[in-house]
Amino acid sequence: MQIVFLGTGGGRVNLLSQERSTGGFRINGPIKIHVDPGPGALIFGNKYGQKAADVQLLIVTHNHIDHVNDAGLMIEAMSEYALKKKGRLIASKSVIIGDENGDKGVTNYHLNKLESYAVAEPGVAIGVKIGNASCRIIPVPVRHEDTTGFGFVLEMGGKRIGYTSDTEYFEGIAGHYAGCGILIVNNIKATPDNLKGHMHSAVTAKLLSEAKPALAIITHMGMKLLHAGPEAEAEKISKASGVKTIAAKDGMEFVV
Repeated sequence: MQIVFLGTGGGRVNLLSQERSTGGFRINGPIKIHVDPGPGALIFGNKYGQKAADVQLLIVTHNHIDHVNDAGLMIEAMSEYALKKKGRLIASKSVIIGDENGDKGVTNYHLNKLESYAVAEPGVAIGVKIGNASCRIIPVPVRHEDTTGFGFVLEMGGKRIGYTSDTEYFEGIAGHYAGCGILIVNNIKATPDNLKGHMHSAVTAKLLSEAKPALAIITHMGMKLLHAGPEAEAEKISKASGVKTIAAKDGMEFVV
C-alpha cells in the first residue's frame, strides 16, 4: 500500500501563496482513495502520476475550501467525465447536506454522478466494497470550526492508518487512534496561538505519546512552521513523544 502527498501546506496564508500545495493525499491499496482534495488536487495529482480518474473513493473531512475545493473536479473524473454513475464519496454533513449557513461543499449535480455517498458520523464505521476489494472507515470526532467534520481510521489490506484532519487536541482523542501503524497529523503550527481548532507541535507530541502509532507523519503545515523548518519540527515531536515522526513533502511517496 502507498501514500502519496499531493499537498502538505495548511493555513490561510499558505492557501493563497501555495508555497506548499493543498491537494490532500492519496492512499493506493486494494481501493484507491483520495483524501481532502483542496486546491491543486487535480493539477498535482497529474504532476505526480496520481490520476483523478483512478480514484474509487473520495473522502472529504469538512467543508473548508482547503479540503473540498477540487471535490467536484475529482467526481467528474471518477465518473468518466460525469457520463456514468461511478465512484464513492464519504464526507461530512456540511459537505453533502449543508452547514448552518446553507452552504455545502459538493453540488447536487456532482452527488448525482456518484454510485454512492455517505455522511460520516463519528464512531459509526462505514464499510466500502468495490469488486473483490474492501475497506472500513471509522470516523473520529474533531474539535474544529466545522463541527460536523471528522478524522478517521482506515482499515484496508491488513493495515490501520489514522488521519486527524483539522482538530485541536482534546481528552480522549488518542484512544480513537490506538493500534494505528501510521498516524497522519494535521500539525499546522509549531507553537500555540489564539486561534483554536488546530494542532501544534506540543499537543501533537502528546497525542502521539498516548496513541503510540508505529510512525507519525505531519502535514497541513502553516507558513510559520514551514519557514521554521518542518524536518526540525518533526524531530522535536519525535523526541518529545517517543514516536518516530517525519514531515511530509509535496510529492512524497510512502510505502506502508
